Amino acid sequence: MTKHLLLGRTLGFSGHPLTQDWADAVRYDPAGGVLIAAGKITALGDGAALRAAHPDARLVDYGDKLISAGFVDAHMHYPQTGIIASWGKQLIDWLNTYTFPEEARLADPAYAAAIANRTIDLAVAHGTTTLTSFCTIHPASVDAFFTAAAARDMAVVAGKTCMDRNAPDNLRDTAQAAYDDSAALITRWHGTGRATYAITPRFSPTSTPDQLAALGALWAAHPTCLMQTHLSEQLPEIAWVRDLFPQARDYLDTYEAFGLLGARGIYGHAIHLEPREIARLAEVGAAVVHCPTSNSFIGSGLFDLIGLARAGLTIGLATDTGGGSSFSMLRTMAAAYEIGQLRGVALHPAQLMWLATEGSAQALHMSGQIGHLGLGAAADITVLDLASTPAIAQRSARADDIWDALFPTIMMGDDRAVADVWIAGVRQGIA
Repeated sequence: MTKHLLLGRTLGFSGHPLTQDWADAVRYDPAGGVLIAAGKITALGDGAALRAAHPDARLVDYGDKLISAGFVDAHMHYPQTGIIASWGKQLIDWLNTYTFPEEARLADPAYAAAIANRTIDLAVAHGTTTLTSFCTIHPASVDAFFTAAAARDMAVVAGKTCMDRNAPDNLRDTAQAAYDDSAALITRWHGTGRATYAITPRFSPTSTPDQLAALGALWAAHPTCLMQTHLSEQLPEIAWVRDLFPQARDYLDTYEAFGLLGARGIYGHAIHLEPREIARLAEVGAAVVHCPTSNSFIGSGLFDLIGLARAGLTIGLATDTGGGSSFSMLRTMAAAYEIGQLRGVALHPAQLMWLATEGSAQALHMSGQIGHLGLGAAADITVLDLASTPAIAQRSARADDIWDALFPTIMMGDDRAVADVWIAGVRQGIA
């Protein structure tokens, strides 16, 4: 069995830096090592000691580069890759103008496969080793995404997006088709290799009560699946939900009433939450996902990261491509920092890195498996060059500690900062 020993500065976590002192939650070694074999992390610690203990391991010396768990993107839309950074519009207009016409193109399996492979290539180039994606109503779009990920042995989460109203005719299914197509896809993909299926109503405005009930029944029949959707992204959207569901107590209730609230639920955006919604999400152990570049780009609002963390919610971080304006989790961390500043909170680099790795893994119920630089975790690893551009290099050269050296890369870094990527112990050829 071939073993690889990666040497460099290593950064991992042993706690939750949003709910405890960040300094007590980090594991940093300026001369660390990570041993990988059979796709897993089998040892980590002092680099020199590991080198002496494993002389047969193939050595990869990254010098002063930073070895981290790979980034985990907890909410995105791979079908929107081609329309990322489209001008203007808020949510509903943006969907009608850009998203729906592009998603209709994925009825063509060849086009879906091309976009799926392009998305994964772009994500990996930016250091992302797990994607959580909405697909389209077309089952072939789900097959395309899982197939592209399987070719890299990449852990991904995805599902057929279900809509039976308030969408173009060529992007509507029915309650029965949503159930039947999703059930067939679950049988084909859920738990196959590193694939996890997520039952996926786009959001309650595009599903009738009958479809929401059907998907709730499907989730009850397949409780190990995740369930992903959108929640309280924009104020006009919330008003629309109120008109469509006048009997509902709030937006979350439009899911809860149909069996779509649970511990394995993932709710994207969650910006404008009511106190009852916050309490219920915390009570059931559901996850919300912060999508800061998207929230800024589409003008949605300011996510209350610290407030929701203190309320006990599980929180992931995501690009929300293509409403989000970057494939980079570094840029996403920078946007999270900027939104935090607008709310009066300066997030520490340790907290940002945790969100992009351990936090998102927790949201996906994969703690210890992905996004984790620790024993037994998948060897999904991102190596960062903390001097990747002249501007970053001149700033990091003045750093007093690792955090002062890392923060310029978080704020100004892009794919050039990604020196290398490993997925399931296989080097991806980024360097």
